[in-house]
Amino acid sequence: MRSAWRGYNNDMLPQSTTHVTLLARLAHEGDEAWNEFHERYGELIHSFARRRGMQPTDCDDVAQDVLLSLTKTMPGFRYDPTKGKFRSYLKTVTLHAVFKRSCQKRGEVNLEHIEQATRVAVGDDAVDAVWEAEWRQYHLRQALRLIEAEFNAADFQAFKGYAIEGGDVRETAEALELTVDQVYQAKSRIMKRLTQFIERQVEDEG
Repeated sequence: MRSAWRGYNNDMLPQSTTHVTLLARLAHEGDEAWNEFHERYGELIHSFARRRGMQPTDCDDVAQDVLLSLTKTMPGFRYDPTKGKFRSYLKTVTLHAVFKRSCQKRGEVNLEHIEQATRVAVGDDAVDAVWEAEWRQYHLRQALRLIEAEFNAADFQAFKGYAIEGGDVRETAEALELTVDQVYQAKSRIMKRLTQFIERQVEDEG
């Protein structure tokens, strides 16, 4: 089966909305920008909250609290990259929402305690490692969504089954009616393209 790879080069990568542009839009464009923010970062926030011990319903509340916090902040917000990377800023806001939700669950809403717990967690190497792991997964998910249309369905499913999910190469090939060599080729092509997208995203978002 011939691949639908289109042979784009790095200069032809689509210019996705950067976090700086999106943050600016949050202050002025209302629901459309907020929906885009949630689509882009909601799963990241939810996954991190889950890793912090939150139940699924509480993770949804944490995501909403992050959006609510940003809603209050955005009108006067000016993003200054010299003061820190965007991913660190989002981590701090998310941690604050996690601690706030935990306190609410216990019936102990103490703002000073929440602020202190957030400051301590922001500087914790273990917490940072978890956030960075989720941040990498976020970039992977975003890149996969963007490149999927560039490949035919069989090649893309072969890549996901073998390279992402760790399936057996022969079983993957058989399930998709491909040869083993075709699975290897799909992995090589898509991995190269995926790397290009992730490098661009990291450059844009830090």
